[in-house]
Amino acid sequence: MSLLTPVGVRIAALPVMPRFLPQIVKTDKRLLSLTKGKLSVLDLAGLPNITLTTIGRRSGLARPAQLLAVPREDGSWLTAGSNFGQEAQPVWVLNVEANPEVEVTRKGRTTPMLARKLDGAERQAARDEMLAVWPNIELYEQRTAGGREIKIFHLTPR
Repeated sequence: MSLLTPVGVRIAALPVMPRFLPQIVKTDKRLLSLTKGKLSVLDLAGLPNITLTTIGRRSGLARPAQLLAVPREDGSWLTAGSNFGQEAQPVWVLNVEANPEVEVTRKGRTTPMLARKLDGAERQAARDEMLAVWPNIELYEQRTAGGREIKIFHLTPR
């Protein structure tokens, strides 16, 4: 964590943030391009993150998405399809469900991984682990109350 982490958490909690998602993604892509994949907006906020590359379920094309993710000691990652708590889940979730073979890039290094959706007690434990890093997960769950369940994935090296 950095000194900017609490600021990043507070900004991401604002109800208007989902409206700015396209601009955030565009800015992040530009920053990643300029730094050859070594620095993202989430890095600036001191938050752990990855570029998750999925295969488009319809197009068959590689689809990168910059995501907040929680690293584990064994080299695996946890990530959630929160989409700032919007009712629609992010497209990358649909791609992972169609093809769980993904790639994770962190600081310019790419690793082939397998994504597995977590359920039940395993999901709850992972959610609690993620909550310690990203408290907004709870807020995003409230925003989707009565709507969708935020899916949590465990990404392990293949």
